[in-house]
Amino acid sequence: MRKAVIFLIPLTLFVLLSGFLYSGLYSDPRKLDSNLVNQPLPPFELPDLMQPERIHTPAVFNGQVTLMNVWGVWCITCAVELPYLTQLSEQGVRIVGLYYDQDTDPDFGIKSIPTIQQEVTAKLRKLGNPYAFNIFDVKRDYSLDLGVTGAPETFLIDKQGVVRMHHIGDINPRVWRGKIEPLYNELMAQ
Repeated sequence: MRKAVIFLIPLTLFVLLSGFLYSGLYSDPRKLDSNLVNQPLPPFELPDLMQPERIHTPAVFNGQVTLMNVWGVWCITCAVELPYLTQLSEQGVRIVGLYYDQDTDPDFGIKSIPTIQQEVTAKLRKLGNPYAFNIFDVKRDYSLDLGVTGAPETFLIDKQGVVRMHHIGDINPRVWRGKIEPLYNELMAQ
């Protein structure tokens, strides 16, 4: 009897662990359910990247369906999606950037605001500028409040400032048509 118990405990643990790991093989790492979906945006007061004296709050989303795109010049995938986002903005889609820079962390060296502005201007001039404006997440606190795990990530926000969708990864024609556009059009019609 004792040998059976000694054998069954490790076997049970092995089966449970194997089942957990096996389920992970078929999960989509980009599909993380956000706690913010169907919730108002968390409060914030953050400066505009290009006009730091201008302070943005969630009120900037009221009355307009908006894509809020989290990005940075250091992000390669963000650079890949900029031309397509620019096409969308030229078609009338309102896109607001939530910009954060990794080099504003004292552990990695500090960039000045003018240096960051020059880098952003150069990147957007080269690849297209889809943004109505960029909110500057100075200390990346707001990105953490949103549950951002990296860049790019995009939030679809309705006319009342409520998050209706969270997408991790780039927005390309397939993602736009298959995932975002149907809900975007529904929200625009309301």
